[in-house]
Amino acid sequence: MSNIHASAVIAEGAKLGKNVKIGAFTHISSKCVLEDNVEIMQGAGVYGDTLIGEGTKIYPYVIIGLPPQDIGHKPEDDVKVRIGKNNVLREFVTVNAGTIHGGGTTRIGDDCFIMIYSHIAHDCQVGDSVIMANNATLAGHVEIGSHTVIGGMTPIHQFVHVGEGCMIGGASAISQDIPPFCLAEGNRAVVKGLNAIGIKRRFEKEDIRALQRAYRKLFRSNQPIKEVAQELIKNENNEKVRQMCDFILKTKRGIPYERKQGNK
Repeated sequence: MSNIHASAVIAEGAKLGKNVKIGAFTHISSKCVLEDNVEIMQGAGVYGDTLIGEGTKIYPYVIIGLPPQDIGHKPEDDVKVRIGKNNVLREFVTVNAGTIHGGGTTRIGDDCFIMIYSHIAHDCQVGDSVIMANNATLAGHVEIGSHTVIGGMTPIHQFVHVGEGCMIGGASAISQDIPPFCLAEGNRAVVKGLNAIGIKRRFEKEDIRALQRAYRKLFRSNQPIKEVAQELIKNENNEKVRQMCDFILKTKRGIPYERKQGNK
């Protein structure tokens, strides 16, 4: 049985799953779908064509699904927000709907933790188990790989891709693509090394050693990074290394790094 406060506004047409909790002075618009065990706390608003997955918890004054901050948007555009299962969105988080020219859908995966005042703009694609600390902000069309952590007060420029398993230091500013499994920090941020803690938590020693060898070749030699990535793709069988190199070869915004000399 759902628990809905008397002051909540639930528009006709909204679909609520089992055991949904909706707090005081919330607003749920007519195209919204809240799956089982979703909780929407006091003063939050869920608008537009928005789906919130099972077990997700929305804290007070979160606003989800309002139109994109895009001058080309038209009220009749068919745009959406899709949020997966077991996420936590803390106070004052904002998630905008997508745009027609950007694919139409802003998407958040499962098991994410989005902290206070963070912003996810139109057409962003956020993977699973992503953490965004307080005041982290994603501009339009940003892609964040699963298991990535974004430090507080960090803005990420539109169209930037951040790969899987990255760590972005607090108060950084990201304007270029960050390869999977890397640590980046600074303003403007550059790749500083591997996300050592992250990969040790998730990967076997064989994968860690392969990534360490690949990182040295990519970032500590005089050879252009894409040439190294091409060589590694041809000669390396490790899946994680190939994933990193494939990302580097496909980047459109470039990889920010400072070339350091070292042993290959």
